Amino acid sequence: MDTLRQLAEARLAELDGLHLRRVRRTASYAEPEGATHVRVEGRRLVNFCGNDYLGLARHPQVAEALREAAARWGVGSGASHLVTGHGLEHEQLESELAAFTRRERALLFSTGYMANLAAVGCFAGAGDVVLLDRLSHASLIDAALLSRARLRRYAHADAAAAERLLQGAAARPRDGSTPVRLLATDGVFSMDGDLAPLPALAAAARRHGAYLLVDDAHGLGVLGAEGRGSLESLGLSAEEAPLLVGTLGKAFGTFGAFVAGSQALIELLMQRARPYVYTTALPHPLAAATRAALSLAQREPWRRERLRALTLRFRTAARQRGIALSDSTTPIQPILLGSAEAALIASRALFEAGLWVAAIRPPTVPRGASRLRITLSAEHTEEEIDTLVAALAGACALCSAPAASEPEALAR
Repeated sequence: MDTLRQLAEARLAELDGLHLRRVRRTASYAEPEGATHVRVEGRRLVNFCGNDYLGLARHPQVAEALREAAARWGVGSGASHLVTGHGLEHEQLESELAAFTRRERALLFSTGYMANLAAVGCFAGAGDVVLLDRLSHASLIDAALLSRARLRRYAHADAAAAERLLQGAAARPRDGSTPVRLLATDGVFSMDGDLAPLPALAAAARRHGAYLLVDDAHGLGVLGAEGRGSLESLGLSAEEAPLLVGTLGKAFGTFGAFVAGSQALIELLMQRARPYVYTTALPHPLAAATRAALSLAQREPWRRERLRALTLRFRTAARQRGIALSDSTTPIQPILLGSAEAALIASRALFEAGLWVAAIRPPTVPRGASRLRITLSAEHTEEEIDTLVAALAGACALCSAPAASEPEALAR
């Protein structure tokens, strides 16, 4: 009988054969390298694969807020929110997030993964139905599976397909309670950068008595006139999308997540959501740092404006070089290459050119859809964008004939 070690070695070899083993690299962010520069394996690189869209992760005011709060409150919360872990910084941050998102109340979580597990699992269960976009984030998929609701998935960004599933997905009452149909989607899809058809999804949900949950991890802080995300950008109200999930480690540059909604929805989450009740609260200094970042994001709209300008510059220059682009107008700019091997070759070529761009492969993306995922920040310079495009043209040329197919990706 094989030992567990032998089993692990066999599965790792399988990943190697499929070009799917991931490599963790240690990055050093050291001043005065610049806000978008890192050192990896002794090389100075321009980072084009992080999610620090507004350039706040290393902002001195955010760092100072964290230091001051650590000196005052300590570095750990020490308990769950419902025991002794909930402090003044948490309370104020939740209030400020609610105001920012135009919701009655917000509830903090340690990660976006936990926030989605809570939001889906608290409102859907056995006998209910959860509908997801085919390209939904893994945390939404896992949340639906763990909820024990019936999971149905519709074609990517296809509101008509979602409505057809709603028509044929009658929920089954349980214990005399009213059955729930929950329609959940990313606001901005993290690997493709495109927006969900939120107005059409909201209309479909309304027509069929379903509820819309939007995970706007990559939209908040970036989209909309005031940076309030996909919902603001597309003109949706809190009534049309009653459950909003947001993360704090992307545009806001810190760590953590939240769910925002009505007073009753958030109170129920606080009472019943296991990922909230049974975990230690976010450290007070992180809440303080996030308050500083949230304030900066609202006071400095130039960050969003510059990000849009850099995105346009990248897309214009890439088209001029003949680089195939997706329809994304957000800071997430995927370059589809097909096979996992092709994506790795292109990523390595960019690394050698001093640019850090991750190769995204299955199971993160569908089989045959491996890519480079380029992400832009307000802290990038025009020169860095131009350098990226020039190097990208050369890297793509190395992969001009990607494999027509590749073996089925492991999803273990």
